[in-house]
Amino acid sequence: MADSPSKDRPNRYTYAQAGVDIDAGNALVRAIAPLAKSTRRSGSNAELGGFGGLFDLKATGYKDPVLVAANDGVGTKLKVAIEAGIHDTVGIDLVAMSVNDLVVQGAEPLFFLDYFATGKLDVEEATAVISGIAEGCRQANCALIGGETAEMPGMYAKGDYDLAGFAVGAVERDQILPRRDVGAGDVLIGLASTGFHSNGYSLVRRIVADHGLSYDAPFPHVEDGSVTIGEALLTPTRIYVRSVLKAIRETGAIKALAHITGGGFVENIPRVLPEGLAAEIDGASWRMPDVFRWVMKLGGVEEAEMGRTFNCGIGMVVVVPEDRAAEVARVLAAEGETVYRIGTLRERRDEEPRVVIEGALGSLA
Repeated sequence: MADSPSKDRPNRYTYAQAGVDIDAGNALVRAIAPLAKSTRRSGSNAELGGFGGLFDLKATGYKDPVLVAANDGVGTKLKVAIEAGIHDTVGIDLVAMSVNDLVVQGAEPLFFLDYFATGKLDVEEATAVISGIAEGCRQANCALIGGETAEMPGMYAKGDYDLAGFAVGAVERDQILPRRDVGAGDVLIGLASTGFHSNGYSLVRRIVADHGLSYDAPFPHVEDGSVTIGEALLTPTRIYVRSVLKAIRETGAIKALAHITGGGFVENIPRVLPEGLAAEIDGASWRMPDVFRWVMKLGGVEEAEMGRTFNCGIGMVVVVPEDRAAEVARVLAAEGETVYRIGTLRERRDEEPRVVIEGALGSLA
């Protein structure tokens, strides 16, 4: 005979009573299926619903491929999105942070998977986030072949969510970057960023909070008040994949690439340099965008701190031979990049830093 309800076990519990809505999860899958389908590319049908995403590497035409994988998140930029109520751009950031890491090794992004976790699933909000992920995948020409949505009551505060992304790409074995011939005399080309990308937001948020500012307030560097602080801070990370791959394939001249994320030039450029080389950067060769200048002034942030926390206006650094620099710059500019010649590589002097910056960062008038 079945047990009767008692004081200790008063009723029949359901998952919904515990805070997990299976129906909402199913509704989300239906809502995002067309978004995933829009990212189809060779090797993938981008259909959702299986236990794993399938990708046919042979269909991409590689002869001797090496797979390259990367994963990342968006960090506390998500808190800005949540507080500003703007959810359709952070998905682009999520894709960008991984695919930009793939392309620096010469790899073409092939497919992407996302992880979306929240305390209480809001289907409309989650669909907006994943629409951004699909847009990022389209920009990078990689397929969104799967993902996971986790509703975890008690783990996240009301309204909060978190994101993680996983990208896989491929590169021919003999075309992996950085090349071994990176050397003194090579030129550093900088590609403009669209803002903070997805780094340093804990500092940005602290400055905004300490000054009692609202993300709905007008951003002061736009005179007509048409852009809010939230919108200015949520400009999505630039995805450099198409332009950089075009330059790699068309010129054959790119020796190395550095994705400028947290740590700025100082920590990211040395990752692709041989021992014994230093990068000499001309800080006056580009102009730091207004959003950086605003945060720097508002928070009294010293230049050294700006340089080790933010990209300061340069999101990707390209290493090329001096005699091919103009050619590579032309290809990148034709693909829509804003291009600066920002420095050179030289022999490192005893005990000096791996990156030497002359002049104020981003001080071009």
